[in-house]
Amino acid sequence: MKLLLLNPNTSTAVTDLMMGVGQRAAASGTELIPCTATRGVPYIATRTEAQIGGASALEMLAEQHMKVDAAIIAAFGDPGLFAARETFDIPVVGMAEAAMLTACMAGRRFAIVTFAQALGPWYEECVRAHGLWERCAGIRMLDTPFQAISEVGTEKEEVLVELAQRAIVEDEADVLIFAGAPLSGLAERVADRIPVPVVDQVIASVKQAEALHALRLRKATAGTFRRPAAKPTIGLADALAARLEHRDS
Repeated sequence: MKLLLLNPNTSTAVTDLMMGVGQRAAASGTELIPCTATRGVPYIATRTEAQIGGASALEMLAEQHMKVDAAIIAAFGDPGLFAARETFDIPVVGMAEAAMLTACMAGRRFAIVTFAQALGPWYEECVRAHGLWERCAGIRMLDTPFQAISEVGTEKEEVLVELAQRAIVEDEADVLIFAGAPLSGLAERVADRIPVPVVDQVIASVKQAEALHALRLRKATAGTFRRPAAKPTIGLADALAARLEHRDS
């Protein structure tokens, strides 16, 4: 299968980081195809930036969806995920949803540990949007600055592990998720230092996408995720306009 790893942030270094993690986890027949946003911000941390990233994700999917079998929206918070699922025929996996659903299969409650205070409110809204707040033990965030976004997982590794350990003791978390694309691969490095399962967001996304592809689920033609009726557009990117106007099928 061909699996699109779609980064709605503009950091190619973070895309490269996720590709390395994803390729190590992918099945032998899975080809990961990277795609990075060409406009927006280096990392999404607010509702406004998530809206921008979601629009970029839809544009990139419109250009690539006929060339791949499934796609991952590779930003924790899943910008544009629900819109992508109603608009396109291929399975679309959100990195946050994949990590959280996987964590739910490994324990009663999961904790999220991330690298910036600004991410907390958006991540909480993401957990609630997926109906998983009752399974979430809490969200813990770094409160210190970092130097390079693609290196934050290495630079702040010790503090992130300490936050994870506090979540286990103080929040009674059964499973840990290191959240945010720049923390991809951290779970693999520190798993033996954390006394509960640690889910890597990229690995969970790749394996969930492979499973959905294997299930061969049909695209909904009824319900809330059916493809919207054709509608005229003005000023949109050509590929996305064609999709919304039903000119691409």
